[in-house]
Amino acid sequence: MKRLLLAFAFCLVASIQVVSQKTSTLDGQVVCCAECWAEADRTKVEFGTTENLLKSKSCVEGGDPTLLAVREGNTFKLYQLALGKFRLPGKNWLEFVGKRVAVTGTVQTKKETDIIRVDRLEVLALSLAEREASKLVGQEIPLTLRDLSGVEQNLAAFKNRVVVLNFWATYCIPCRTEMPDLAAIQNEFAAFGVQVIGVSTDTAEDRNKVLQFVRETKLTFPIWVGGSTEHMIRFGLGAALPGTVVIGRDGRVAKVTSGVINPAELRKQIEALVGTTGDVAASTKERPSEVSSVPS
Repeated sequence: MKRLLLAFAFCLVASIQVVSQKTSTLDGQVVCCAECWAEADRTKVEFGTTENLLKSKSCVEGGDPTLLAVREGNTFKLYQLALGKFRLPGKNWLEFVGKRVAVTGTVQTKKETDIIRVDRLEVLALSLAEREASKLVGQEIPLTLRDLSGVEQNLAAFKNRVVVLNFWATYCIPCRTEMPDLAAIQNEFAAFGVQVIGVSTDTAEDRNKVLQFVRETKLTFPIWVGGSTEHMIRFGLGAALPGTVVIGRDGRVAKVTSGVINPAELRKQIEALVGTTGDVAASTKERPSEVSSVPS
């Protein structure tokens, strides 16, 4: 009898906690936390500035619930994002913060919190910071970091070369996946004055992990350390890894790619910048690769 009463009580509590449950498609903006959202009147001040995205990293990684702000007339309703059938490309929702998305899933209310369990997600628009970043094309952006040997390196020193600047980390699976493509591009285009540079965003404590990865994958391009979310946003990449910036011989940004590179598209971009019209692969067979060394 006691067990029966306990089971009844549990069901009663559950029925009170879950007020409703239905499948819906919601159109809204991904928000790192309720506190950041409440910092301004969002009917007048758009969320998604560079400052917002910089702060979002600590919010999301600190465990704050990631929310979807859905406009309802002159107000917004906040839904907590939870995983349904949708599989995140990274560790959390960070790469979607600030973006406008359409999500489909089961909506329910628990303890006065509206939750949507995401089965499908489609990005409809980039964040304000990323839209502003599109204006960076044609600009020269400074960057000074240290390489794996501790030597200070300056992006300005690579003028007169086409630079492929890739932001990555050892814990980022998509980053590791695209590394062989970047290494191949370095080997193919080195003789044409192209330099791939990997900017690791791993912490200083993880330097040995970076070194081990470089050795295991036999990377043929230099790795700089000390990269950060602030650096990525400065180059118009947002806060999520990986990200790649192509810089022309004049030192100005030519192309910004958030997410994994498309090797074929990247090759076309590089060919346009270096002015090659023939078969690059065939040309590189006739000339030795001028690849940069990395610590072994």
